[in-house]
Amino acid sequence: MYQKRELPLDFQHHIPILRPSIHSRRANITVKFQDLYGFTVEGNVDDANVMNEVREKVREQGRVWWELEASKGANWYLQPQILSLGDGIALKTSLKLSAITNSIALKRLIRKGIPPVLRPKVWFSLSGAAKKKSTVPNSYYNELLVAVEGKTTAATRQIDHDLPRTFPGHPWLDTPEGHAALRRVLVGYSFRDSDVGYCQGLNYVAALLLLVMKTEEDAFWMLAVLLENVLVSDCYTNNLSGCHVEQRVFKDLLAKQCPRIAAHLDSLEFDVSLVATEWFLCLFSKSLPSETTLRVWDVLFYEGAKVLFHVALAIFKMKEEELLVTHHVGDVINILQRTTHHLFDPDELLTVAFDKVGSMTTNTISKQRKKQEPAVMAELDERLRRLNTLKMGDK
Repeated sequence: MYQKRELPLDFQHHIPILRPSIHSRRANITVKFQDLYGFTVEGNVDDANVMNEVREKVREQGRVWWELEASKGANWYLQPQILSLGDGIALKTSLKLSAITNSIALKRLIRKGIPPVLRPKVWFSLSGAAKKKSTVPNSYYNELLVAVEGKTTAATRQIDHDLPRTFPGHPWLDTPEGHAALRRVLVGYSFRDSDVGYCQGLNYVAALLLLVMKTEEDAFWMLAVLLENVLVSDCYTNNLSGCHVEQRVFKDLLAKQCPRIAAHLDSLEFDVSLVATEWFLCLFSKSLPSETTLRVWDVLFYEGAKVLFHVALAIFKMKEEELLVTHHVGDVINILQRTTHHLFDPDELLTVAFDKVGSMTTNTISKQRKKQEPAVMAELDERLRRLNTLKMGDK
């Protein structure tokens, strides 16, 4: 049965301490090490030290969550009355105020990170994936896979092309079994929603979901809730209209929250979508180290798509002074790529994202989207018109 297929590698219970050699410390040369989810990471000794510190924080946060599990029950985070603030003193107020206060406490806890071993369960519940799955028969995923087996579409052809390019070298994903599992999830979803079908970028998202969720069926439902509920609609459709809207909203937010950077990048004629498009389409999975990406996703599944804007702005904010002295577009791209690839400390990124970037509500961003949609649709219509004119001219 497909939904019972457990993924063979469990990286979460095997967390080695990283100890670069004396020669590495002296020479400060690049060292390679394996992260929590089996990815080979290259960095210097400082990076390795940061990784060790982060792993200790993960263990400490794990202890906090396990204590809550033990004292308040296995599904405590689904019960708005259960959490208490301060020194563990239960709030003796109205039901409504208690729920609001506990929601804030849970938000703070999630921003500090969900322990890797609890991620599958917590994500599945808090994201809405469990509720979505409950609306269909238990046999839905199996029957979907049986129904699409052997069928070929533009989406399946693109998926087959992208499988070997999805995290090459990973000890499980880059194997025949890993490719087969990823293909089933992606092909299954492409038939569930033919408007989305398949878009490049989803392969990285689904691959990381497979590593976290442990079963194909759970990864499938997490992908479904992402595309249908968490992210803006039309982000992954044929013309990527939703993604174009997000990029315009991001440019406006950058101008508002980081005006000096925005003005400088304009003077260089640098379009931020050159880097941010991949961030938004891949949900940072291709740019940030895996544990940092998953810490972003912890918050994404609870707070929604506004988190992507917070994190994208934070990356620019963290390198503001360095970016302001650049003279070439290539220098900007190099700084941003080097920064994202070495952001091994999720707390560093998320602290900037939520404490040093201005407040943004989901409602504010929704208004910005509505404001940008007409211009994006007009631009896409014009592009389509020109394309059709060229085709007519070729005949």
